[in-house]
Amino acid sequence: MKVILESTDKIVTVNGVPARVWQGRTAGGIECHAYITRIAVAKDLDATEFESELKETVPPRADIAALPTRLVL
Repeated sequence: MKVILESTDKIVTVNGVPARVWQGRTAGGIECHAYITRIAVAKDLDATEFESELKETVPPRADIAALPTRLVL
């Protein structure tokens, strides 16, 4: 499965851990969202551009904005 995600400005707590909500869609066009607690680049790579782009966020879609800020999965 291939999913294209973009970072939103919404952060929730999942099992006591802060997670940023990412929204996107599958290659087949199904909308989805993910709760990301960690993301990294291999330590031997130049991560300057990655870190800069990681700071960019968008407001969540309405269905994601309605999710509770505290989740237990």
